[in-house]
Amino acid sequence: MAMMNDDDQDEFALNNEINMTPFIDVMLVLLIIFMVAAPLSTVSVPLELPGANAQAHTLEQNQLILSLDKKLQLYLGDQAVSKDGLEAALNLASDNNPEQIIFIRADEQVDYGNLMSVLNTLRGIGYLNVSLVGEEDLN
Repeated sequence: MAMMNDDDQDEFALNNEINMTPFIDVMLVLLIIFMVAAPLSTVSVPLELPGANAQAHTLEQNQLILSLDKKLQLYLGDQAVSKDGLEAALNLASDNNPEQIIFIRADEQVDYGNLMSVLNTLRGIGYLNVSLVGEEDLN
């Protein structure tokens, strides 16, 4: 820190310059945090799969639950819907809010390709907030 000492005065003169070192340190730390976090946020369909030890969450009644049975029939809540009528049914149920989370329940006999087809349909009609629901493992 630069201080000036005048021989005629016994006190130091004030330094009116801003110390930029702490500001630069904070900015570098923030830059590193954003560089690490940016690749993690590039997933287009966030999935929240419960693990074997995951705490069970209860679903509320006003949430959109899309079910896919082993015969590949889609159900929005308890109502059967076709893949073509899915957009209209979702828009009606969510009040045209594509930001609402859709919880997907799929039978364990449904193969991965059919589940991805449903996810691609949801993405195509603008519903990107998707969460998968599974059974709680009591073992």
